[in-house]
Amino acid sequence: MENVNENIETVSVWIDFATDFAIEYGFQILGAVVFLLFGLLVANWIGNRLIGLALAKNIDITLSQFLGSVAKAILIILLIIITLGNFGVSIAPLIALAGAVTFGVTLALQGPISNFGAGIAIILTRPFVIGNVITVQGVSGVVERISLGVTFLTGEDGEQIAVPNKEIVGQVIVNSMEVRIVESNFCISADVDADKVIRLVQEALEKIEERDKSQAPQVGIQDFTYGGLVIGTRVWVPGLQYFEDRYIINAAIYGALQDNGIELMKFAGTSLALPKLNEGTGPATPPPIL
Repeated sequence: MENVNENIETVSVWIDFATDFAIEYGFQILGAVVFLLFGLLVANWIGNRLIGLALAKNIDITLSQFLGSVAKAILIILLIIITLGNFGVSIAPLIALAGAVTFGVTLALQGPISNFGAGIAIILTRPFVIGNVITVQGVSGVVERISLGVTFLTGEDGEQIAVPNKEIVGQVIVNSMEVRIVESNFCISADVDADKVIRLVQEALEKIEERDKSQAPQVGIQDFTYGGLVIGTRVWVPGLQYFEDRYIINAAIYGALQDNGIELMKFAGTSLALPKLNEGTGPATPPPIL
């Protein structure tokens, strides 16, 4: 019976403590929670509103989202500091602890953090934007999304290419906007009428439907070689059809030459140093004659 009375007294003490705590701090806690929830909604609204205003001013979507996210993060941090102050929590020790933790995390995550820093640099300087066709670190594709850590490209075959941002900043970036240039060259003998060849190739390229119509194809004498001329061509094509259009263009050039009885230069009795196979990202290099 004594144990029962002791348990009842213990429960009564806890009930009195909880009641006193609720009376003294209940409204303060409830007000802080309501303030926090309302503040989160306001911060989210302000961030989205800032994104909408930036897009209305024709600012790039990636930069707009970045500005909105930064504003939202700053407001949430201020909101948390104010909420902790309402609870009577001193934030000075928390700031010191956060600094120590940040230093340790920075050392442990140098790779990802460098990607984030590079992502901020890309977003602010905007060497390319979503929809551009870029070539960097040996890969090409249309920019689909730019995040703080990774830039996502879509290749010609539909594959997604994820490039860490630190591999982009400080590198040579070829930005061909929405198109790419197909460059080719071939050799003809010196006794062939170069003007006629240029005219025939120009007409053949003009008939190709897949090319970009905003730029006229370029054809001309690109270089000279022993006993002949090097004819070069440049054609602008959509960024995601580079290889498909390259084959169509080369077939059109070869067909125009064949139909008019023009043969490519033959190096009979000559020793040639064969070059590496063309990688398809630039003009083919004619073999030097030894």
